[in-house]
Amino acid sequence: MVIAIDGPAGAGKSTVARALAERLDFTYLDSGAMYRCVALSAVRAGVDPDDGETVAALARGLELEMTDEDVLLGGESVREAIREEAVSAAASRVSVHPEVREAMVGQQRGLVADGRWVAEGRDIGTVVCPDAPLKVFLTASERERARRRAEQTGREVEAVLTEQRDRDRRDRDRAHGALKPAADSVEVDTDGLGIDQVIDRIADLARERELL
Repeated sequence: MVIAIDGPAGAGKSTVARALAERLDFTYLDSGAMYRCVALSAVRAGVDPDDGETVAALARGLELEMTDEDVLLGGESVREAIREEAVSAAASRVSVHPEVREAMVGQQRGLVADGRWVAEGRDIGTVVCPDAPLKVFLTASERERARRRAEQTGREVEAVLTEQRDRDRRDRDRAHGALKPAADSVEVDTDGLGIDQVIDRIADLARERELL
């Protein structure tokens, strides 16, 4: 059983999904980390992130393991490495390739086939788990999302905002797994809300649907 949480970069998906999983005693799946692993592999191999065929070959050969505490790539802990700026920039570029998405979606579906999961990303409710009994689409204003990212990285808000707009465009316009809310998702605007308030809202939705 999956609670799917989707939304744009900076909406709070990772923070909310991880904390929600902990509260509900579910397992947390960070699908974005999987694409970051593809990007990291491409960066390390000197592969152009825009070379879909070569990147897809890398993606199909990855040995990924996700836990609540770590991300393992071929047995190596890469939780910090996949958050580096070069990898972050490459991640949205590798994720537009249909062959890469096909490889990652297959792995994600395999991971959540058993157990209780909170899975977050940009196409969990629309592509990976379209039958999830609860789908949430987290949103926040464009500037608030940029402010959060700038606070995390120590960069200027305007610089982050410019990059974010490019990333949003790629996410919305890609041919496969485009960023959009599922028709039956519940939108939760996180502007002005604390983490506990957002988690309370989603937990209430899960109880209303008798998932807990």
